[in-house]
Amino acid sequence: MSKLLRFLRPYAAAVLGILAALTIQAMTELALPTYTSDIVNVGIQQSGVEEEVPYYLTKEAYQKLLLFTEADQRQLVETSYKKSSRSFSYDKEVLELKASVKNSDTKKRQLKKAMEVPMLLSLAAESKQAQKAGLQTEQDQVTEGGQVGQAQMNEADQTGEGASAENLQMAQKLQEQIRQAKEKIKAMPESITKQSVAQFIKKNYETIGIDVGEKSTSYILKTGRKMLLLAGVGMTASILAGFAASRVAAGVGQRLRSSVFQKVVSFSGAEMNRFSTASLITRSTNDINQIQTLLVMFLRLVLYAPVLALGGVWKVIHTDVGMSWIIGLGVGAILLVVLVLFSMVIPRFKLVQKQIDRLNLVSREILTGLQVIRVFGNESYEEKRFDTANKDMTKTFLFINRAMTFMMPIMMLIMNLITLLIVWVGGHGIEDGTMQVGDMMAFIQYTMQIIISFLMLCMVSVMLPRAAVSAERVDEVLRSENQIVDKKEVKPFASDRKGEVRFENVSFRYPGAEEDVLSQISFVAKKGETTAFIGSTGSGKSTLVNLIPRFYDVTEGRILVDGEDVRDVSQKELRDRIGYVPQKGVLFSGTIASNILYGETEKKEERMRAAARTAQATEFIEEQENGYEREISQGGGNVSGGQKQRLSIARAIAKQPAIYIFDDSFSALDYKTDQALRRALKKDTKDSTVLLVAQRISTILQADQIIVLEDGQMVGKGTHEELLKNCETYYQIAVSQLSEEELSKAGREAR
Repeated sequence: MSKLLRFLRPYAAAVLGILAALTIQAMTELALPTYTSDIVNVGIQQSGVEEEVPYYLTKEAYQKLLLFTEADQRQLVETSYKKSSRSFSYDKEVLELKASVKNSDTKKRQLKKAMEVPMLLSLAAESKQAQKAGLQTEQDQVTEGGQVGQAQMNEADQTGEGASAENLQMAQKLQEQIRQAKEKIKAMPESITKQSVAQFIKKNYETIGIDVGEKSTSYILKTGRKMLLLAGVGMTASILAGFAASRVAAGVGQRLRSSVFQKVVSFSGAEMNRFSTASLITRSTNDINQIQTLLVMFLRLVLYAPVLALGGVWKVIHTDVGMSWIIGLGVGAILLVVLVLFSMVIPRFKLVQKQIDRLNLVSREILTGLQVIRVFGNESYEEKRFDTANKDMTKTFLFINRAMTFMMPIMMLIMNLITLLIVWVGGHGIEDGTMQVGDMMAFIQYTMQIIISFLMLCMVSVMLPRAAVSAERVDEVLRSENQIVDKKEVKPFASDRKGEVRFENVSFRYPGAEEDVLSQISFVAKKGETTAFIGSTGSGKSTLVNLIPRFYDVTEGRILVDGEDVRDVSQKELRDRIGYVPQKGVLFSGTIASNILYGETEKKEERMRAAARTAQATEFIEEQENGYEREISQGGGNVSGGQKQRLSIARAIAKQPAIYIFDDSFSALDYKTDQALRRALKKDTKDSTVLLVAQRISTILQADQIIVLEDGQMVGKGTHEELLKNCETYYQIAVSQLSEEELSKAGREAR
């Protein structure tokens, strides 16, 4: 996971923007259940009455409230209302809340505190719900005793005489009932208290003649508009987050592909041997696609789910319905399912990437060697080999998919069971008067949001193991240290391009090998001369010339080009001086012209045609309808081996380098073409150094210097004639390839 986060580091600002958009989306989604609860509780059950104190009161209701109001708060109630000037269908006196109180939130809160208990006690005589909550008093006792006690106390105030002991006792009893009611109200959920107050206000409004039905409709429509607005904001935030997440993930994928490609291009032979071509292709495509897909999910869900879950938990805590334990039960069940499934599939995720590598390797080998397979009639064997790799990967995928198919049904079962449990517990709460229907509905929605958040995390975590393996494989390529790198301070070449190559006691062994491939090689290849290398297969000829452009670095000794150690100069400047033709001709998809001028920044047609003439490629190029614009397929599959080799030679000639390296580059040419090409090449390379690896002696007869290699040792150096006399190895090679007459003729031609 740390590697995936490291890939996101360049996009930190965009990730923060996505997180902000997801937070807005989560806030809107978390607000919607509250509005749903309000529609049910306030809009339907309370008929749209959302006031906490009545704006209008009948005279009778007002007097009853005063009866149940504590003495120290009675004055506040009395000074808050005045006689209403509005006309109602109610024919008796109506009191109206003063504007100064209505427009002040502070005064309304004070008034609510003073009137809450009196309103509930007034409603208690008629409310079955209040009876279940233990608030019901005997109406006659409370009303009669209160009225008598109140009248007696008023009379005592007016006459200055004390009230009778009986009436004082009744008044004290009333105050005690009010105090007890306050204690019980504190123990009740706020939503129940609020709804009971609303019921009192609603009944009072209905008595007065205020249309509560219209208030209900108005409240529901107003709340609905708010919900639509929030939904629109949430949708916009979701679209922006999704768009940004896709852009970031695509950007990470692009960066990784570019970084892996640049890294692979800089690989030396040692690194290429460490990572197979099939594995590098898988890492550059399939592995990066896995990372990109996971990042989209991560940015879209993993960042969103915790915000939604934490917000849901906070909302649930503040619903005050006493069912939070149900959420813990649901989350625990989900985590248990995830742990069991993951313990089964994570080892398979690590295996599947290796099987993809294997399948790519087999596919590549079969497609590359298709002609050989057909010639040897081995189609059935290769089909079985491919089928085995394919079936192994299929079995792994099937196991993973079958295991993961259990996740969604089990998760849905848990969600449905949790919903049933909430309804069962909540139903009892509604029946007992400790919960409202809207609160239960909101709790169900919050619980589902929390569980869905964990479900989202689980869905991403399914992909995480495989993506983590992919990230490790990609990071392994990016972290691999190149054995061949430029020094921090490189030396420049001299301005004149001599092209002299000097080997001084050079030894080399491949990384991890126990023995040297080349040992104590020393020679000088000068400008204007051809130095040829010959020897039996495996003697180290190709390895030797590959050391010059630093495809590998020497183990001992040093190689000098124009007096500078190749390890002290930049690889680019070194290779700019070299025209290299490998054993196997390599062409790129494009045209003949683009392949010949591949190493040229300035596309000069004259130089291209001259290089083609020297390489003896003009004949087959010009006989084509499109000439130099003829399309070359991938790898040069639509040209012959000899044509491919000549085009590769032409590409090196067109570069006009100081040093030419031909690594057995004439093997696919017939004798006549070989002779013509070497004659033309001698003219074009008269001011350059030519290093020529060959298997055929006829190719190197005219070389100025021939170096004979055997088992990595230099066993001979000189001209053809000198080596025939002084080098037994060279003589044996010559005898095996040339007749006595050809040996004599070759000797005369050499002289």
